[in-house]
Amino acid sequence: MRVVVPVSGSDPKTRLAAVLDTDERLLFAEAMLGDVVETLAAAGYTPDVVATGPIDCPVPVTVDDRGLDPLVNGLLDDTGGDLAVVMADLPLLTTEAVQRLFAPDTDVVLAPGRGGGTNAVVVRHPEFRVDYHGASIRDHRRIAREIGADLAEIDSRRLATDIDEPGDLAEVLLHGDGRAADWLADAGFEVVAEDGRVGVTRN
Repeated sequence: MRVVVPVSGSDPKTRLAAVLDTDERLLFAEAMLGDVVETLAAAGYTPDVVATGPIDCPVPVTVDDRGLDPLVNGLLDDTGGDLAVVMADLPLLTTEAVQRLFAPDTDVVLAPGRGGGTNAVVVRHPEFRVDYHGASIRDHRRIAREIGADLAEIDSRRLATDIDEPGDLAEVLLHGDGRAADWLADAGFEVVAEDGRVGVTRN
């Protein structure tokens, strides 16, 4: 099975623009990507990284400027529905979470993200195609039902925690121990607790 990690190399993580400038967002995206690639490799998988633009990565990168849906669906066409897709912004990913993702012997395995997204999918059904717009986890459940695919879902905080908003950075500092956490610490970010809520500040 081919394992693909798609990532934006042109203008990544725009929702972090309030706390990171353009160059910093690229560096942080590269750090998270490095965490994901190294964790997949430690779990025994050789991931292919596909980026919309040049990006620094521990493994070779294929540049493909198609949007996420046409990219992944094109890969599903090429592989005959034998593909796993793991998003590049999961710096809390562990080998145990990866093993849980690949463990179910079903046609489709989904790892929901917070907020209704789909952070990882394993496809073993030739007719399954993705639709990442909006509440994609709901759409992917529907697509699996419509084609009669056996479906499993993985309830995992590690797989569910994608980093998109400034408030998400606290999760990396609290629970991460890889490149992304080191990058944030080196950039001056630290965890703060105010009014009973945990956030980050930058020195």
